[in-house]
This record gives sequence, C-alpha cells and structure tokens, in this order.
Amino acid sequence: MSVKFHQTTLPNGLTILAESSEDARTSAVGFFVKTGARDEPLPVMGVSHFLEHMMFKGTARRTADDVNREFDEIGADYNAYTSHEKTVYYAHVLPEYLPKAIDLLGDMLRPALREDDFSMEKNVILEEISMYEDRPQWRLQDTLLERYFGDHALGYRVLGTVDSIKALQASQMRQYFEQRYSPDNIVVSAAGQIDFDKLVKEVQKVAGHWQPTGANRNYIKPMSHTGDHQMVDKALNRHYIGLICPGPSLQDENRYAASVLSDVIGDSDGSKMYWSLVDPGHADEADLSHMGMDQTGCYLAYASCDPDRKEKVRQMLMEVLDTASSQTTDQDVQRTKNKLATQVTLHGESSSGRMRALGSQWLNLGKYTSLADVLQKMMAVTLDDIQKHLATKPFTQRCVIELGPGE
Repeated sequence: MSVKFHQTTLPNGLTILAESSEDARTSAVGFFVKTGARDEPLPVMGVSHFLEHMMFKGTARRTADDVNREFDEIGADYNAYTSHEKTVYYAHVLPEYLPKAIDLLGDMLRPALREDDFSMEKNVILEEISMYEDRPQWRLQDTLLERYFGDHALGYRVLGTVDSIKALQASQMRQYFEQRYSPDNIVVSAAGQIDFDKLVKEVQKVAGHWQPTGANRNYIKPMSHTGDHQMVDKALNRHYIGLICPGPSLQDENRYAASVLSDVIGDSDGSKMYWSLVDPGHADEADLSHMGMDQTGCYLAYASCDPDRKEKVRQMLMEVLDTASSQTTDQDVQRTKNKLATQVTLHGESSSGRMRALGSQWLNLGKYTSLADVLQKMMAVTLDDIQKHLATKPFTQRCVIELGPGE
C-alpha cells in the first residue's frame, strides 16, 4: 500500500497532518486537543471530560439534535474521549463525506456552552462517576494514580470527583475552554483516502479564524510515592490487588522495550502472569501494562481473586515481577514481538487507527513516525534491551493497594 505523509501549520498555529493512500476506501479525521486532567487546576478537576460532553450539546449553528443527526446522515463512526493528557474528537467516513465531517467536528469545537445544557449534563457526569465507583478495577486504578503521583495533576481523576463536579460553574468551564482549546494547542490528524490540499482548505474554513492563546503544559516533574495500602468495602466478594511503579515516557526510546516487556509478563493470554496465576485458577484476572505519558510513565499491574487466596496471589504476582529479568528468555521476546507486530499492523491498516496514531505521536513527539518505523523499532528490541531497562526501572519501586471485602 502506497502511503504519503503531509503536514502544514496554519498562521494561527493549528497543525494539520495526514497519511494519504490511494488504495484506502475510507477517510478518518480527528481533532486532538492537548489538554486533559493533568492540565486542570485542582478546583475544576474533571472539567476536560465534562467539556468533552458539552461539545455534543450544540453550537451557534447547530442544536444537539442537529449534531447527532448530521453525523448519522453521513454514516459516520464518530465519538470523543478524554484522558489525562488529551481530548480527541473524531469521525471515520466514506471519502465523499469527509468535508461534512470536518465541518461538523470544527463547529463542535466552538460550542455554545449554554447554562441549561451545563446544568443538565452535570447530572450525567455525576451518574458516570457513580457507575465507575461501582467498578472495583477502576476505583483501584484511580486510587493508585492518586497515591503514586501525590499532589501532581497526573493523580487527578479524569472524571473528577462528586465534590469537584458539583462545585464546577459554567463560567469556570468557559474560562478553561477559552485558554486550552486554542489552535496552537490542537492537531488535526487525517488518514486514508485524503486529498491533502482539500483537507487543509476544509479545516481552514472552520478553524482558520480561531485565535491562539499560547496555551502550554506545566512540566513540573511528578514525585512518585511508594508504599502498601489497604482498602475495604463490605459490598465486595472478590479481592483486588493493584500496583504502580516507574516506567518510560512516551518520548523515551525504551517505550518499545516496555511494550514488549509488559506483554511478556502481563498480557491477558499466554503471558507469565497468565500461566502462573490465571491458568492454574489462583486468580481470575492478572495483567501488567505500560502507561506511557508526556515526559513520564509508569507500569500498572492488577489481579483479582477469591479473598481466601489473596496472600498467595499477591506473593505470586510479586514473584513474577521480581524475577522478570532472569526469567524472560529470547524466545519470550521473539514470540511477543511477532504478536505485537501483528496487532500494530492490523491497527495500522485501518484509516481510523492510523489517524489516531498520527495525532497522538504529533502531540507528544512533534514529528512523524511511519508504521514501518514503529515496526522496525519494535522488532529491534532484544532481551538485553529489556534487562538493561529493568536495571534502571525495576518493579521494586512500587506502590501497592489492595481492595477487598471487610468492615
């Protein structure tokens, strides 16, 4: 498949990039805003995610019904999501509907932010927070990030808390929007069947007049906190173990070794945790993942089991992590690289997959990395690379939280 990369920056600072392929049968476009929970002042925790919801509530040109109806009329696969570090709005369409998708997304990113819509959507956000509080794994992960990152904004909850959302005012959201949703803080990424000159013209029509604000990110280095903590909930009948420890950032070349390592140790199927904990029936779930972030990163491990097995499962989980360097083999590394290469390639064959990869890469690296380059770097990882990485970031520098039934 012949692929060509394009990039330009509008006078107001908005970056547009695309990977075009004449063989593609679809087009995908996304507006990537470099803002999330880590960019929020503490009193407005959760405003980025709340604002994402408000983008679908209508603009000066469209009602909320218009937004959803017009996306449906062009058959778009569309949505949005918010993380600690970015908020993304995207649509995947047939090529002839790409201009309409760009107009819709661009219009959405200048929302009406009406007071009545804000008050109504606040209840939706509070319900979403309650829903996630009923999911032990999410509650455990939120608490792990809070404990590990301490006062740093990377420990803030993406959804916010009940208190922060109840206290949030529409005027505070507008102020946050006006500062963070600046063209010099946004990347428009596209992939698939793309005419780049036409793409630029369509984006310029909807976003060329946006005024830059000089939005930037505070890169105060987070302090990591270790320790062991216990949480109890009498409503639970399972025991949950969570662990967090240092890992490479999204800018660190060791992120490729981290991807291979976390899959060798903690993939949901066929990993060392799977064979040690899940397959014998000691735990019903056990995994390890690498969470790369902007200028920092971490590993997250998780296991759930019957409360009667909690001591054994914790011991076995820690043993798998502590022996990772000595117990990982060349065969483990090669098998995992092959599997990851397949997953990355399958994702990359999708216009939507490449659009997301391009936008995320540019936000964090400010440069283009082709699918072939990613695969080459992944396949170049060796056992020696993994062992050297573990020597600098061992799993022993960890914060552990256990959540289980009790009074």
